[in-house]
Amino acid sequence: MPALLFDVDGTLLDSVDLHTRAWREAFLAFGRDIPFDEIRAQIGKGGDQLLPVFLTPAEIAARGKELERWRGDWYKLRYMPAVRPFPGVRPLFQAVRSRGWAPILASSAKKDELDFYVHVLGVADLIEATTTKDDVTRSKPFPDIFDAALGRVPPPEREGAWVVGDSPWDALAATRLGVPTVGFRCGGFPDAALRAAGARVLFDGPLDLLARLDSSPFGERRLRPA
Repeated sequence: MPALLFDVDGTLLDSVDLHTRAWREAFLAFGRDIPFDEIRAQIGKGGDQLLPVFLTPAEIAARGKELERWRGDWYKLRYMPAVRPFPGVRPLFQAVRSRGWAPILASSAKKDELDFYVHVLGVADLIEATTTKDDVTRSKPFPDIFDAALGRVPPPEREGAWVVGDSPWDALAATRLGVPTVGFRCGGFPDAALRAAGARVLFDGPLDLLARLDSSPFGERRLRPA
């Protein structure tokens, strides 16, 4: 069963704009007025990679951890309850499992956030493993989260693995690890950016992939180990 690594925010959940708002409001609370679109283009990175885009090293050293903590608390309070799945997630997971793929969630969220997401998605019984920000020191576009996810499964499942993600940062991270990527448009990133980052094929989102599964890289039925 080859591993199929799914990003979560923006790929399975409609949460990119919610994360953007939380970051923008956090920056405002710390005296920085950064345009929404500039922040949105960086969503998919963890705070360790997002903050250096907008703050100097001195600013990060002085207030970076405090700002990131403020953002995390505000997101959980104000926005996380509004997160909803994109259509088709559970039937997609059922379909790929029936073809012999092992779904894994590889997210930049913290563990408690991912636990909430798994509940919202209703896929706890369909996933093989999970990895979170808490499992690595560097977030995307570094490949650490996907590398950690592959480390959670037996070696045979690492052969032929794919990543499914919505952002260029997912595709860059997977490409650096030598894993091919399917890109989802539902996160709102431009096709050109996804392709330039390494996405080999694009779908609108989970429901579109499910509808075209037979012609996708995951349409072939894989044999399960005896």
